[in-house]
Amino acid sequence: MRFKLICLSVCSILFFTHCSNEGKQSAESSSWVMPEAGTSVNLGDSVNLELKLNEKADSVVYFADGVKLKRAADEKSVAVPTGELQLGIKAITAKIYRGQSEPEEISTNIVLKSTLVPQKLGYIVQQVFKHDTSSYTQGLEFHEGYLYESDGLTGESSLRKTDPATGKVLQMTKVRDELFAEGITIVGDKILMLTYQNNVSLEYDLKSLKLLREFPNQYQREGWGLCNDGKVIYSTDGSNTIYILNKDTYMQENSIEVYDQNGPVRELNEMEFIDGRIYANIYSSNRIVIIDPANGQVTAEVDLSELYADSVRPMKDFDGFVLNGIAWDSKGKRLFVTGKKWDKLFQIKLGQLQ
Repeated sequence: MRFKLICLSVCSILFFTHCSNEGKQSAESSSWVMPEAGTSVNLGDSVNLELKLNEKADSVVYFADGVKLKRAADEKSVAVPTGELQLGIKAITAKIYRGQSEPEEISTNIVLKSTLVPQKLGYIVQQVFKHDTSSYTQGLEFHEGYLYESDGLTGESSLRKTDPATGKVLQMTKVRDELFAEGITIVGDKILMLTYQNNVSLEYDLKSLKLLREFPNQYQREGWGLCNDGKVIYSTDGSNTIYILNKDTYMQENSIEVYDQNGPVRELNEMEFIDGRIYANIYSSNRIVIIDPANGQVTAEVDLSELYADSVRPMKDFDGFVLNGIAWDSKGKRLFVTGKKWDKLFQIKLGQLQ
């Protein structure tokens, strides 16, 4: 009897080990033939997706970052267009369906890049206004005839309302000394302000510039620039990523990665949303890039190196006093730009490069 029990036990162990190995073998059986992880694909090109399955599947459904791409009946290669996808690293997932069981999932990734050479724009200066040189400009907004400006640096930061015609500061609210103010955007009757490395955001009343609340950011990252399109808020952190925030809760809902024909475009700073495009300063440069928010592609750019040459600017010996600040008067169709500690605010018009 004892011998029978031992035999049964051994057989049971062998059976379950066999089943376990079968399950493990089955779970590991499906794999990607192509694309290999990290494969570069140009936006608009098709990418071929192919699997190796060790047992027949009823169907395979492919996804990119959770968005359904295509359904296939077997493991044969399928071509998927990329024209509607966003740029950057895309997680490609295959869900393999067999009968009533839970689908098997396997993933790889591609890097979707831009081959579009941005259009080079020229500009003309239409008017020059005074600008307060005490302001280390971080964010700039035009609203109902006034400019709103966030002024940075730890211990010196403020939020200002100014008269664009004279440069005179009409209202100013000091930001507490521990904070380094960054970009701002006007949402309804409020102003949202980022801080640099403090991991908090500030909300102000538009009319009085009174601080309404200070709250911790959803994620630990630097704050750089802000703008909005009336539906969502766009936020930067100095990388090539633009984060998309809910305009009511300020919580992140999505993100886009910004590329030109040379690769990721980093140090995206102060931004403005103009006629369906995001205009962004590239920090420590005289370059403004124009970005398609649908996919992150840089469609145009302008070089403002000659706008206010370093050699004639006050404070020219300070590397940090660079071009920064874009504001758009949507009613008057006026574009304003300035820089950190600059004494001038320029109204410019962009156009075809001559």
